[in-house]
This record gives sequence, C-alpha cells and structure tokens, in this order.
Amino acid sequence: MASKRKTPARGERAPAGKTGGAAAGYRLEHDSMGELSVPAAALWGAQTQRAVQNFPISGQPMPREFIRALALVKAAAAQVNGGFGLLDPGAAEAIAQAAREVADGGFDAQFPIDVYQTGSGTSSNMNANEVIATLASRSGKHAIHPNDHVNLGQSSNDTIPTAIRVSAALAVHEHLLPALKHLRKTIERRAKELGRTVKTGRTHLMDAMPLTFGQEFGAWAAQLDSAQQRIEDALRRLRRLPIGGTAIGTGINADPRFGKAVAKALSAAGGVRFESAADKFEGLASQDDAVELSGQLSALAVALTKIANDLRWMNSGPLAGLGEIELPALQPGSSIMPGKVNPVIPEAMAMVCAQVMGHHTAITIAGQSGNFQLNVMLPLIAYDLLDSIRLLARAMPLLADSAIAGLKVREAHVREALDRNPILVTALNPIIGYEKAAAIAKRAYKEARPVLEVALQDSGLSEKQLRKLLDPAALTRGGIRAGGGGGGG
Repeated sequence: MASKRKTPARGERAPAGKTGGAAAGYRLEHDSMGELSVPAAALWGAQTQRAVQNFPISGQPMPREFIRALALVKAAAAQVNGGFGLLDPGAAEAIAQAAREVADGGFDAQFPIDVYQTGSGTSSNMNANEVIATLASRSGKHAIHPNDHVNLGQSSNDTIPTAIRVSAALAVHEHLLPALKHLRKTIERRAKELGRTVKTGRTHLMDAMPLTFGQEFGAWAAQLDSAQQRIEDALRRLRRLPIGGTAIGTGINADPRFGKAVAKALSAAGGVRFESAADKFEGLASQDDAVELSGQLSALAVALTKIANDLRWMNSGPLAGLGEIELPALQPGSSIMPGKVNPVIPEAMAMVCAQVMGHHTAITIAGQSGNFQLNVMLPLIAYDLLDSIRLLARAMPLLADSAIAGLKVREAHVREALDRNPILVTALNPIIGYEKAAAIAKRAYKEARPVLEVALQDSGLSEKQLRKLLDPAALTRGGIRAGGGGGGG
C-alpha cells in the first residue's frame, strides 16, 4: 500500500539539506544536478522532487489512467529486457512486479507532479522510474537504478507518447464504449416501446409533419451508432505504439526487437491489441492519432448535446412549454419557487459536452505543437483526452438510466397538439395543390381550428377522404397519399 505519512503540499519546497545530512523529516537524494532534500516518506527521488518544486501550477497531477498505462509500459519493458538478456532475470521480475503494483493503483500518491510540466513529460517518466526503482529495491536483493534499469531501452520521448495511446485506448475500451452502447440500447428500447405514439415534428422549432417518438428516438440511436463506429475506427490508428523509437525515433540504445515485443506484452496485459508503429518518428513528432480520437469524442459530444437539448425542449413547461414528456423528478429545481423541477441530467450532459469540445480545442492546439522530432505538449494532451473520455463515460449512463429510461409521454397533450397542427395539410398537396393547401393551413391557424374541419369546408374532399389523407399515423410512413377523386387540384 502507498505510504500515508504526510509529505509536503504540491509545490512546497523541501528545506535545503544541512551539512552532514538532511533536515528533520527529509533525506538527501542526488541526481546529475547535485543534492536535494526529499521527504523521507516519499518513494520518489531527486528528479521528481525538482519537478514538484518547479511546477506549482494547477494542483492537478497526471490522471490515474495515465499512471496505470505508464506503469504497464515499464512492466512490459522490464519483461522484454529480461527476456532479451539485457537485465538480470531477478531484477527484471522485481521491476515488473513493482510496476504492476503501481499500475494497480497502490501508489498513486507517489505521483504528485503537475500536469503543466515539461512538455515531453520527462518529469512524469522519471517519477515512474524513481518510484518503481525504490519499490523494486526494497527486498535488498537488487540495486535498481531508475535510468539504467527501469528506463532501459526507453526515452521519455517514446514512453510518454506510448502511455498516452495505451491509457486512452484502455479507457475507451473499458469505460467509454460500454457506456455508449448502454445509452444507445436504452434509447433503442424506448424507441420500440413508443414506436406507435405519434407526435408533431418540428423544423426551425416550428410545427412540421408528424412522426413517431420511435422515429425521433431512433435518430438519436443512429447518431450514437455512427459515433461509435467513428471512435472504433480512430482506435485502429491510436493503437500503433512508438515505443522503441527512444530519443528521436531512431531507436538508439534499444534492441531492434524491443518495440514489437513491448507492444505484444502490453496487448497481453491490457486486453487490447496494440502494435508497434511502423514509423516511430511519426509517433514522437506528432500526436495526430490522439487529436483524431479527440475529434471523434467531440463529434460524440455534439450528438449528445443534440439529444440533451431535445429532451429539455420536449420536457419544457409543462404548462407554458412543449410539455410532451415528463422526465423523472430527481430533485427540487428552485430555492425560491416551490414545486419546480428541472431537467438536471440533460443539463449536466450538456455541460460535459461543452467541456469535451473545449478539451478538443486545447488538444488540437497541443497537437500542432510538435517541433521537428518531438511534440512538447504531451502532458496536456494526456490529461484533456483522458478527462474527455472519463466525463463522457460517466455521464452517458446517467442520461440513459436517470432520464431516458424513466421518461413518460404526455399522450393526451401530444395528441391535442397533433390534431390542431395545420401542417398536416401538406398531405393534400398532390390532390388540391400547394396554394389551396396553404390557404387552408392559414385559415386553420387564424381561426384556431383543426385542419380537418377547415379542409372539409374548403378542399372539396369528403370527410372519409380527408380522414384517410390526414391520418397522422399514416403520414409518419411517408409516400404519396392516395385520396381518390373529387374537388380541385
């Protein structure tokens, strides 16, 4: 388990070491820049401590999903290096075991470095190297060095881009896609249940031809199905890992077999099929794959915003709005207006979508920030991409279970509005002509009368013909209505 002893707050500077030792509660560590005081309880070393002190910016550490993926990369690297004979088998297993413990979440408190750090993520890479080295050395059987052993065959420049891809792919497979499928299936179930309930359609927020709730909900489900297909397609490219490219893509100091072997090991550990990128230079210099996935998450957010806003409009009122549906009442809606209930889940969904769209803007800007052989906004890409996935994965089940699954249609109100809808006269166009139909619609609007009643007076068609032509349920099936002779054209 992670140590529960108090360590300095993020950004708090450790006291300088005194001659002959560190201040109370601290120990002396050193790196290539010299000595530094580090909290005695911390598993990290000097390079992590320098980053803690250098970047007291947001107070937001790197996401749990990213730390998990980074640790999985370290475990896979140790396993591969041990298999290649580049690490002592015992040392390799010690590193791999320590990394797996980190991946499982037992030491999250040992990863304090701010998101807004060095753009390559070197600080986070060294944080992982130092913590894993400390854990792997605890038995006393092996002296594990953060750089020479844990980081063997790697560079921050290929490890961090790899961890971004692994963390995002796992989060999408484990959380986002199941949540998306659950929402889509919930909508499809409600669409089937309401497949014969006819309502007034709307274009430009104005009354239009009728459709069923099943058709309206079915369009939402189709949007989500398209979003799922786009996301799955983007994952095909995201799963290409640049590990093995090391410093700039050439693979210096790594076994030529390293990249493919690590990708295979990560596939086994994560349950997602990863592959070694054919061009490691691309994977280091650009983050186009992450930008593409972010773009598909933004497109999903667009669809979800549309669904959330449709629900809000349909639920509006109920007396002075559309009042077509009643969403489940979850909490009081006002601190001053008794009895008011608001569509809180669709509102929360809309806010999540706004944040995801904002993240995509930031990720797009970060994605273009590659200079020559390295992108230098990697931590920001990791944080915003994973936050988008997490927000969507958590909000979609709420929309499904707390809004759509339990909504009720106000059928009498819906039918009343439908019967008074003059736009139904559109079905008479092929028989009486557009201009005569328009005159009937305008009179029905002006006199606030059902269109059937006005058409019976002005169309020259019989009541039997009109009831057949203006049947809302029949109109939801489209096509040209056969009215049979009589009266004008």
